Amino acid sequence: MLAIGCDHAGYELKQEIIKQKGIEYKDFGCYSEEAVDYPVYGKLVGHAVADGECEKGILICGTGIGISMAANKFKGIRAGLCSTQYQAEMTRRHNNANILCMGGKTIGEWEAIEMLEIFLNTPYDGGF
Repeated sequence: MLAIGCDHAGYELKQEIIKQKGIEYKDFGCYSEEAVDYPVYGKLVGHAVADGECEKGILICGTGIGISMAANKFKGIRAGLCSTQYQAEMTRRHNNANILCMGGKTIGEWEAIEMLEIFLNTPYDGGF
């Protein structure tokens, strides 16, 4: 199962992602475009992945920077900020990332969906 969370700047992109068929997910919020603090959602998704409640996660804020920093504070979390399909592949293949972070204001819907598919389907190969 995929843990998904966002702040207000990532809400619109999160809504587009959860419309995708075949993705089993648990939504940790936020639930509107009303201003919220991104660390809250980085923590919720980070704990869900670190504790094994969810296998992987996705986090979205305006740029993806802040929410990735918040998630990476938790033991066992390897959150990678990606803006291209290649980065999404490499963050899994070489870094064994377990949370994909994206910027809701920096990438488009189709890019985000493609990156998520790549992230979910790329195995870790042991790195370098």
